[in-house]
Amino acid sequence: MDSVVSTRWLLARLYEPELVIADCRFLLSDPEAGRAAYLKDHIPGAVYLHLEEQLSAPIGAHGGRHPLPEPDLLAAVLGQAGISRDSIVIAYDDQGGAFASRLWWLLRYLGHDKVYVMDEGYSAWKAAEFPVSDSQPVRIPTHYEPELHPEMLASVSEVSQYSQAGGPAAPLLIDSREPRRYAGLEEPIDAKAGHIPGAINRFWKDVLDEQGRWKDAAALKAQFADIDPGREVIVYCGSGVTACPNVLALHRAGYEKVRLYAGSWSDWISYEENLVAIGEE
Repeated sequence: MDSVVSTRWLLARLYEPELVIADCRFLLSDPEAGRAAYLKDHIPGAVYLHLEEQLSAPIGAHGGRHPLPEPDLLAAVLGQAGISRDSIVIAYDDQGGAFASRLWWLLRYLGHDKVYVMDEGYSAWKAAEFPVSDSQPVRIPTHYEPELHPEMLASVSEVSQYSQAGGPAAPLLIDSREPRRYAGLEEPIDAKAGHIPGAINRFWKDVLDEQGRWKDAAALKAQFADIDPGREVIVYCGSGVTACPNVLALHRAGYEKVRLYAGSWSDWISYEENLVAIGEE
């Protein structure tokens, strides 16, 4: 089954007992905006998962602005939300799938295959006049047993090694940020501007069409046609969040050797010895 489902697909299955809907709305500029929007209204039965409180670890000296949560702590969050290994999880946001894709990646990292992102987002759901609710769902807590897939991650030392190696035999580094941030022309968030040497730029929002819908597999294959499907790919962004839509898109396009550099740019620049590139590659 595809990793992206339509609003109508979800509507048809809204009250199936094994379904758990996760509202992942969030704004980097206002960390409480997503929760406030959820409390106002949401898809019926949806639980809210906060990017910084539940889907990230506390910020440290390294690890970036949104470090990966400890697997056992994340498993406890999922269990409290009523998510078990048998659950079908549908994640949505209202930011193009950026934060829903973070949950998609985290669950897959924990060994959970039945997780999907709802296309278009909450505004499209409301615009279609599908049901909404402001009531808090009662979820029966369960136990979530993670089965980690460490092969989905790339460490900073590996990224450094591949950055220096270069060439078609080394894994390809993909920077998912806006082109101006990649090129080092501006940096509104992090302490240094630029990108990891050797990385190419594939802005994550380019996986969406002009209407804000996810491009289908054929369109994504065409978009990534310059990347050898057999080559290993490591994707990063500013803090490991908006890289996830690119990981999902590559997955849909048939790329099997895709890893996430979870700490991303904000982790990379926390090491003084790491080099910084500007301009185009």
